[in-house]
Amino acid sequence: MTIKVENLTKIFNNKKVLDNISFSVEDGETLGVAGFSGSGKSTLLKIISKLLEADSGKIETTKNSDIAMTFQYSALFDFLDVYHNIAFPLLERREFRGKYNKQELKKIVAQKLKIVGLEGIENKFPSELSGGMQKRVGFARAIVTNPKIILYDEPTAGLDPVSSTLIEDYINQLKKELNASCIVVTHQMSTITRACDKVILLYEGKIVFKGGVQEFLQASNPYTKQFITASLDGPMEIKSTT
Repeated sequence: MTIKVENLTKIFNNKKVLDNISFSVEDGETLGVAGFSGSGKSTLLKIISKLLEADSGKIETTKNSDIAMTFQYSALFDFLDVYHNIAFPLLERREFRGKYNKQELKKIVAQKLKIVGLEGIENKFPSELSGGMQKRVGFARAIVTNPKIILYDEPTAGLDPVSSTLIEDYINQLKKELNASCIVVTHQMSTITRACDKVILLYEGKIVFKGGVQEFLQASNPYTKQFITASLDGPMEIKSTT
């Protein structure tokens, strides 16, 4: 077991954004978290990564598991080159600061760039990279500490289908490289089918489906059927934003 979430609840302005949810993710397994906007997906990642505190419930992880998070729009530092973006956790986090000399850092950064297929771009700045390349640099930064848990927030958002496929391939590759437990928040069916082992579907803060990808795709559950077919008819009400 790497991640175990039990009876997790988070309340904002008297609304339960997460309502007593429970699930687990094993070593070397990827969980897809799907749902409409506002269903609590990103809040869940923030709690697991300790950017937010839950109101109740608990999260257990394997002892000394480092947690990495990749953000929807890469969140690279535009004033730093690729090398310093990737090396940043090793240079700034207390437990890694001073652990590696300059040559060791260069070697580590080069290794991580090779894993994501971007060798030799250490001196480039984020503005010189495509959106897909920026995401892959974000992946390299996330895995620079060899984490056992990787959290992905909409990793294919804003990408064309071919770039999305490439990102999905790298999600699978990084999981295998590190034997990591991964959680992928996504709206994209290709990401669920190509990169996930199991799925939870959230609606109004509750888990309305939990199971394997093939079971999810069978759409025997009215919630999964509505999500997969993108139908307006079904148990999930689409809230008006106006």
